Amino acid sequence: MRDDDAAVPPELPVSRVGSGSPAPQGVGPVRAEVETWPDAPTARWWTALDDGRLQCDLCPRRCRLHPGQRGFCFVRARDGDRMVLTTYGRSSGFAIDPVEKKPLAHFYPGTAVLSFGTAGCNLNCRFCQNWDISKSREWDRLAAVAAPDDIAGAAESAGCDSVAFTYNDPVIFAEYAIDTAVACHERGLHAIAVTAGYISPVARAEFFAPMDAANIDLKGFTEDFYWKVTGSHLRDVLDTIVWVHEHADTWVELTTLLIPGHNDAPDEVERMCRWILAELGPDVPLHFSAFHPDFKMLDVPPTPPATLRAARATALDVGLHFVYTGNVHDPAGETTSCPTCGHVLIERDWYAVLAYTVTADGRCPECGTVVPGRFGTDVGHWGRRSVPVRITHPAL
Repeated sequence: MRDDDAAVPPELPVSRVGSGSPAPQGVGPVRAEVETWPDAPTARWWTALDDGRLQCDLCPRRCRLHPGQRGFCFVRARDGDRMVLTTYGRSSGFAIDPVEKKPLAHFYPGTAVLSFGTAGCNLNCRFCQNWDISKSREWDRLAAVAAPDDIAGAAESAGCDSVAFTYNDPVIFAEYAIDTAVACHERGLHAIAVTAGYISPVARAEFFAPMDAANIDLKGFTEDFYWKVTGSHLRDVLDTIVWVHEHADTWVELTTLLIPGHNDAPDEVERMCRWILAELGPDVPLHFSAFHPDFKMLDVPPTPPATLRAARATALDVGLHFVYTGNVHDPAGETTSCPTCGHVLIERDWYAVLAYTVTADGRCPECGTVVPGRFGTDVGHWGRRSVPVRITHPAL
């Protein structure tokens, strides 16, 4: 890391460091007659403790469960002497979207992605736009049932280049996501994780190994914001981002949702950008997205477009090469330009690619500068459509 105070996040209070404070118990009361899931697959990443509880090791919460209890995410639970997956093979629905909607700007632009999620989440974001599924406790919402190979087959049949695990965080359904990613690779498709990066060191290598790309939310740059607004810890997320960038063969882009009065202060944005430059370099794309009132933050106004443009200007001034704006119509903030000569490489309107000049070997056609990312021999033409998909032949 560069010796630059401005690039260092604030120190975290010892009492709030996620790696030092496991959850004392799971979600739900301990009852004489406990809930059971005899047909649920056994989870990975858990430990039997000396006091009789089972500890989930998937994320920094490290929930410790008595029989019949669920973890904070509500989908990983204890059944007898094992940790089980209550949502494996079940989804809240499938849709085909443009890859730009994930958002990914440097990963096979213009291509179609089969997207899906499950239910539950290991964060507690007060602004969650998908709260109806991330906070769902109603399993009948998981109406779509499909095995990993069914999903990969449906994506291939629909002409998709990738499958994305999104809507709720795939970390909590990691086993299902991993198995689906492997099935995708067997058919020549890519796998994408859209995640908050709140995952433990013991699980992240196996989770990210089959992921060809990831958009990781960097939701803010203070521990106070992370703890009060998301119920999680900044340091754990920063550690994940650095680890994936340095150790995984996964293309990484970052997204920050700017919430007025909460994480949009110019000095905080600048410190975050300097941290990205110092730890990841100038070529990791950064997306600033507009907040819209939702869930428990209905009293907060939408993000003004000027705030996004100012944040983008700050990031570019700091030295980041590829900075985008989202959830607003901002042609300049959607355009990919060569950082060396300024040539327009990819012109977009909302999620549609209007012009594409990146060469087949991933270079600027004017000056030959390598464009960081994953690019095919041609651009996709899916456009901005979002099309619901029903997978009708489950093989579970």
